[in-house]
Amino acid sequence: MPPVFAHGRLRLYLLKLLDEAPRHGYEVIRLLEERFQGLYAPSAGTVYPRLAKLEAEGLVTYATEGGRKVYSITEAGRAELADRGGELADLELEIRDSVSELAAEIRNDVRGAAGDLRRELREAASASATQVEDESWKAAKEELRKARQEWKEQARRAKDESRRAREEAQQARRQAKEAQERAREEVQRIAVQLQEQFARSGGVLGSLAGAWLGGGAGPAGPAAPAPAPAPAADADADADAEADARAHAGWAEDLAASGDPARDLDRLLDRFRDEVRDVARDHGVSAAQVAEARAGLAAAVARLRATLRAG
Repeated sequence: MPPVFAHGRLRLYLLKLLDEAPRHGYEVIRLLEERFQGLYAPSAGTVYPRLAKLEAEGLVTYATEGGRKVYSITEAGRAELADRGGELADLELEIRDSVSELAAEIRNDVRGAAGDLRRELREAASASATQVEDESWKAAKEELRKARQEWKEQARRAKDESRRAREEAQQARRQAKEAQERAREEVQRIAVQLQEQFARSGGVLGSLAGAWLGGGAGPAGPAAPAPAPAPAADADADADAEADARAHAGWAEDLAASGDPARDLDRLLDRFRDEVRDVARDHGVSAAQVAEARAGLAAAVARLRATLRAG
C-alpha cells in the first residue's frame, strides 16, 4: 500500500482541519476517513501524538469538554498555515494522488480476487461437471458479481474525489497567489512612504537612509557621504525627496510577502532597525546626531500613523 502522507504533511493537514473548526481527536480521524472516501483512516496512535506535539510547539491549544480534549488552532498555527499556503495547495494535489493510488490498489486486489475466484470455479467445474448449477456455483457467481459491483463503486468514488481535490487545489493556489500579491503591494506602498519621509528629514537620518537603502550597499559597506545642506525652497526639497524615493524603491524586495500585511510590516521595521543600528555602530554617532535622528524619526512615526490609520 503506498504512503498517504509524505513526511511532515499530516502535521500540516491537521493544522488545516483545526483552522476550519475546533475538533477532538476522534473527529479528526473521522474527517480524514471521509476525505479519503473510506479508503484510508489513520489510527489513534498516528493522530494523537501529532496533536500533542503541535500543542507543545504552541501551534494548537485544547480545552476539556465532557472529558474530551477539544483542540483549536492558535495564531502561531494560522501564521504557519499562511506561510505554507503554496505547500498546502500541493498537499491537496498529493491527497488526490493518494486517493487514486489507493483506489488502484483496491482495484488490483479486486481483480486478483476475481481472477482467483474464476480459476477456482473452473477447477470446480472440471472436477464436478454434473453439478455445475448447484448452490455453490450460484453462490460463487453471486460473489463474483458483488465483487465487480464493489470495484466499480470504489472506482467511481475515487474518480469523483480526485476531481474535487484537483478543483479545490487549483482554487487554493489562486487564492494564495492573490493574497500574496495584495500583501506585496501593501508592503511596497508603506515602504515607499517611509522612504519619502526619510528623504525629507535630511541631516543624519538622510545619511543613514542613504547608507543602507541606496546603491546596493549593505550595512557593512562604505557609508554614503552626508548630504549637503538643502536649499530653503520647498520645491527643491520635494524634488530631492521624489528622486530619493525613486532610487530606494527597491529596498527590502528580498523580504517575500507572507500573506499577512501586519507581519510583513513588522519585518520591514525590524530590517530598518537592524540596518540603522549597523550603520551607527560602524561609523559612530554623536549626541547632536542622535537629537537630529530623534526629530526625523518622530516625523516618520507621525507620517506612518497617519498612513496606517487612513488605510
